[in-house]
Amino acid sequence: MPVDEATPAVRPAAAAGPPRRVGSGARVTPRRGRGGRRAERLAPYVLLAPALLILLLLRFWPLLLGVNFSFTGDGDRDGLAVGLDNYRELFGDPLFLGALRNVGLLVLLLPVAVAIPGLLATFIYLRVPGHRLYRSVYFFPAVLSPVIVGAIFNLLLAFDGPLNALLGGVGLGPVDWLGDPDVAMFVVVGVHVWATFGMALVVFLAGFATLDASLLDAARVDGASLPQTIRHVIVPSLSRTIQFVVVTTMIGMLTSMFGLLYVMTSGGPEGSTYLPEYYIWIQQGQLNRPALASAASTVLFLIMLVVGLLQISLLRRAVREA
Repeated sequence: MPVDEATPAVRPAAAAGPPRRVGSGARVTPRRGRGGRRAERLAPYVLLAPALLILLLLRFWPLLLGVNFSFTGDGDRDGLAVGLDNYRELFGDPLFLGALRNVGLLVLLLPVAVAIPGLLATFIYLRVPGHRLYRSVYFFPAVLSPVIVGAIFNLLLAFDGPLNALLGGVGLGPVDWLGDPDVAMFVVVGVHVWATFGMALVVFLAGFATLDASLLDAARVDGASLPQTIRHVIVPSLSRTIQFVVVTTMIGMLTSMFGLLYVMTSGGPEGSTYLPEYYIWIQQGQLNRPALASAASTVLFLIMLVVGLLQISLLRRAVREA
């Protein structure tokens, strides 16, 4: 049959494609334009922008100003560029070198300061008898002011105080806890750990909330001892929590012991309990040498950065080996 030229050509059914069914149960996915996709990509950055702006203005910018200020002079050379003179003076000052040695001591004691709340959190998680009471008792020192804690332990550790009286009662001689240069720093660090490990304990307990209980059950069925369970199950499972506690504990030990040092020893005896933060306060607050204090602050920041990165790398290696 001939086709009239005026009749429009009919497309094949295959070329027309399947018809769209729009029924009561059909879903119609709207197409997103370029503007919508771009807005989705930019949304996280927009949400992070206020926090990043606050960090930039209140953290990074003052840090850069402090580093720049450390290359200027004090006194008669106030505001003048002096190059590395402040750093040369720092590393020639016996008090600052003693403070750096104490930083090394803190780094060596850091695993102990992390292990104590970690083990206590493990016992609480395993529900030892009285675990609810222990949780409150362990956290209580964290709410006390460092000045109050220092004053309490000054009374307890005095040469004629109750601790030496107890030692005398069992036949041991009195110990000059805060007056002996070989003992005083260990005492202050021990008091600091006692006063602050409650926060690390809470962080560990939060990490235990994410631990797969079936792993502990499997270890118990296999007859694993508590040390084996901690090494092969708990430590690998809480690796990120441990990294966080290591970094925050280190920062706290290097930057939050001023109150205890000021109340308990004032940097003595013989400068044996100096730490960089106490040295910074002496230079800035008493000797009016802000440029030298800025140089000491820069050195302290670099120490915390390097030690933190090393601790994290060592911890990751230990977890992989476990």
